[in-house]
Amino acid sequence: MTRIGIIGGSGLDNPDILDHPQDLLVSTAFGAPSAPLKSGRIGGVDVLLLARHGRQHTIPPTQVNYRANIQALKDAGCTHILATTAVGSLRQEIRRGDLVIIDQFIDFTKQRAMSFHASFAPHQPVHTPMAEPFDAALRAILADVCAKHGFPFHGTGTVVTIEGPRFSTRAESRMFRAWGADIINMSVATEAALANEAGIPYAAVAMSTDYDCWKTDEEPVSWDAILAVFNENAKKVSTLLIDAIAKVVKLPA
Repeated sequence: MTRIGIIGGSGLDNPDILDHPQDLLVSTAFGAPSAPLKSGRIGGVDVLLLARHGRQHTIPPTQVNYRANIQALKDAGCTHILATTAVGSLRQEIRRGDLVIIDQFIDFTKQRAMSFHASFAPHQPVHTPMAEPFDAALRAILADVCAKHGFPFHGTGTVVTIEGPRFSTRAESRMFRAWGADIINMSVATEAALANEAGIPYAAVAMSTDYDCWKTDEEPVSWDAILAVFNENAKKVSTLLIDAIAKVVKLPA
């Protein structure tokens, strides 16, 4: 049976998209997830919604228990994970409000547990392939739905994930552009790596809210500016998820 986990990022974790929602209090070998899982249905499909930063956005990016979040969704029987995230744009052509179907990440975090394995069984090391960290079938569905609705979107994009909660310096922002990153955030690389290690197909849709700080002809990114773009564009992401779920359930098991 298909059960889809949705990890909602900043401002993109609205439980109103679920029919018959109810809370599931869970724990894992890695502790409790960021919030109770919100169980419900979308179009008859079983869905679990998890607020990445807690329901009141009280958990800074570095303090999110990513291992518990992914493990909780796996333990609850999730067969696929769709994630949403707010990002800064590192490219002129990725405008505020555009959606990006991420296909690659650069991990620039420094303090996080990036694996479920603190040790290996004798002669059984676990080294998860990560050449294509975002599931191709899920990405194709997200792109198809964006095209169907005429949402401005980019079918590929490399995200650089930084530690946070501070924003980048201008020198860092320029460096990330030179590295080939297209967008920047504080969560996705960690999640994608752990989802792959857990064997769960994972894809993430990003909403561009700002231009980080590399553009000198604009004010550097601020939280207030990010929230303003959220409020204008969050409905697009909700529509995307609802329509995508109807297609995900038809994927081969």
